[in-house]
Amino acid sequence: MVDSEDIPKSKPEEQCSQLNIKEKELDMYRDTFVRYMGYSNELGEAFRPLISRSLVGASYGIAIGYVCLDAFDKSLRHQISGASNRDVALIGGDVFTWQMFASVIIPGLVINRVTATSRSLLKNAPPLALKTLPTILGLVTIPFIVHPIDNLVDQVMDATFRKILR
Repeated sequence: MVDSEDIPKSKPEEQCSQLNIKEKELDMYRDTFVRYMGYSNELGEAFRPLISRSLVGASYGIAIGYVCLDAFDKSLRHQISGASNRDVALIGGDVFTWQMFASVIIPGLVINRVTATSRSLLKNAPPLALKTLPTILGLVTIPFIVHPIDNLVDQVMDATFRKILR
């Protein structure tokens, strides 16, 4: 048994985690399958050779809607918990910025470049291969970029946005 006097004085959250009292709250927007709604635009980018531009645009609409929902949800939770208006705005801005970069901008660019590059490399291939292989490569790439991009965006935001505004 850990004696509470043995734990150095720190933030309440750190004390609870050191005592294994408090478990991390499940974040529906980052810890569940809902997270992949933010990657709907990557599906749109992967399928770009096979679908209309309007469907690609709609996939971005879904992803940006997900980003806005997460930012709104986090802001509302902080407001309900009694946070100041400044803190509510900061958390909303942080979540929106993180999600836009980690879920929409960077992964969309990566998948767009994977499919575009593979299309240019296959320019002399039969039409069926020219349309399907870039899509397959784009789809296969998605699971491999999720966590590295999330971690990169966290590091960059910790060193910039979060450091400046806190």
